[in-house]
Amino acid sequence: MNAPLFTTLGCRLNAYETEAMKALATQAGLENAVIVNTCAVTAEAVRKARQEIRRLRREHPDAPIIVTGCAAQTEPETFAAMPEVTRVIGNHEKMQPETWAGMVPDLIGATERVQVDDIMSVQETAGHLIDGFGTRSRAYVQVQNGCDHRCTFCIIPYGRGNSRSVPAGVVVEQIKRLVGAGYNEVVLTGVDLTSWGADLPATPRLGDLVRRILRLVPDLARLRISSIDSIEADPALMEAIATEPRLMPHLHLSLQAGDDMILKRMKRRHLRDDAIRFCAEVRALRPDMVFGADIIAGFPTESYAMFANSLKLVEECGLTWLHVFPFSPRKGTPAARMPQVAGADIRARAALLRAAGEARAGAHLAAQLGQRHAVLMESPRMGRTAQFAEVLFDCDQPEGRIVSAQIHGQAGGQLLAVADGGRLSAA
Repeated sequence: MNAPLFTTLGCRLNAYETEAMKALATQAGLENAVIVNTCAVTAEAVRKARQEIRRLRREHPDAPIIVTGCAAQTEPETFAAMPEVTRVIGNHEKMQPETWAGMVPDLIGATERVQVDDIMSVQETAGHLIDGFGTRSRAYVQVQNGCDHRCTFCIIPYGRGNSRSVPAGVVVEQIKRLVGAGYNEVVLTGVDLTSWGADLPATPRLGDLVRRILRLVPDLARLRISSIDSIEADPALMEAIATEPRLMPHLHLSLQAGDDMILKRMKRRHLRDDAIRFCAEVRALRPDMVFGADIIAGFPTESYAMFANSLKLVEECGLTWLHVFPFSPRKGTPAARMPQVAGADIRARAALLRAAGEARAGAHLAAQLGQRHAVLMESPRMGRTAQFAEVLFDCDQPEGRIVSAQIHGQAGGQLLAVADGGRLSAA
């Protein structure tokens, strides 16, 4: 091993930051090191990070192991105490060139072993320009970091700091570079995406950024938005949803629950009727829109009747792709001090939610039979529709291209397709 080995756990923003770190490490001349970019969203995520570090030590017994990411930021002492770990660096430090330059001369000796400062003191987020993700299909662009809200179950603000936005001009420049490198789809990502712009001059909104990107990067075939908080959707974003065909008809919503009392105890800023109304309004503007959502099963104090409201929300909002999270208490959060639901009940409720999600996804896939879709190829035999459904082909297609395909079946949660005469679409 000469080039550093990177392992990424957690969210799309972590994936983006890993690519930026690869560039920083290469520029610094770092070699023969293992870097683990951790997640802290649940206690289970931290456990998996520790497990991954131990596995990497067994596979690379002589390589220094550098641990960073949200778990390193919120629990630096946990990782510093692991004998496998050489260095712990925080979420702000990992994006600084001088951090990586300082590791090269003496990875263990002269440089401080734990470099984790107060993330709440960070005022800006740099727009790191990267050229790719090791694939020719989809690229992620960080436009925002941190969060100003304090949901009672969430540790992430303490790992990411307060909300900071990347200026629109930097975002547009990044996307132009990616399109020039051959990418047909870009995903805007952040911790609290709909808060983008609140800290910038004139306080623009996410919808303003979306419309600016589509106007200034006409060669971008597809723009996709990652998880949003529906209560913060601005009028310009709604207009873009209604009028911009290059904005993909797929929104992932941070809903978390469907019961008003649980939403209040989570310190969410919406009620169940707000979520239902938003989905109805968006679907009226864009009939082909599909929704994904995050839902937590078994939040503290949740009765079965409260859970049933979350289960009903799947149908009432017309959700298609569910991310179900069995609640696990996160040390340092208010929810960890609330009366907990029994583990068996949490697992049973999560299973019911997953079953409801699978039924909704199956219905969506069945409705695509006989339809023609533009499919972005992620690998020679697999791509995704604009609504993010996976499509399998019976023969190889060029990775990264958009293929016009006829859907003729479904199996195992995927659509089956044949490219139109083997021809590629102009997109």
